[in-house]
Amino acid sequence: MKQITHSFDYQSFDSASELPSADRELFEKAKSAIAGSYAPYSHYHVGAAVKLANGNVITGSNQENMSFPAGLCAERVAVFAAASNFPDIPVAAIAISAISDDFEVSEPVPPCGMCRQAIVEYEMKFDNKIRIILGGRSGKIFVFDGMGSLLPLAFVEKGLAK
Repeated sequence: MKQITHSFDYQSFDSASELPSADRELFEKAKSAIAGSYAPYSHYHVGAAVKLANGNVITGSNQENMSFPAGLCAERVAVFAAASNFPDIPVAAIAISAISDDFEVSEPVPPCGMCRQAIVEYEMKFDNKIRIILGGRSGKIFVFDGMGSLLPLAFVEKGLAK
């Protein structure tokens, strides 16, 4: 047997005001996207903003459904909208934020597993890392240089992508 350790690096900022201006602008767009959230069941509203390599920004928000599996997370809404409208333009960065009607969201909000896999797919499609900016309504912001830190053993079977 061989013991293997996987570690990753990320940046931590005490607040959005400390972010580099481009990251701060994208994060603010993610926070603004929360207004489009439809979350009557969880009361957990998420916004995402995707910045494309050509500078365009596409936003998305979570869309719940009474049949919970039928809803979509903000991250996938934004990434899928970007891919649908700009299929040949790589995603450069994505910012994610959330608020709750029931409690204060003061920790960075990471994407769920399905969203992580979807974002990895777009890294793979264009062979480029996507910058990930995570925050809540307030508090710390985490920045990752690629999905490898959030999903180190992603399903990336290249034989399927022929």
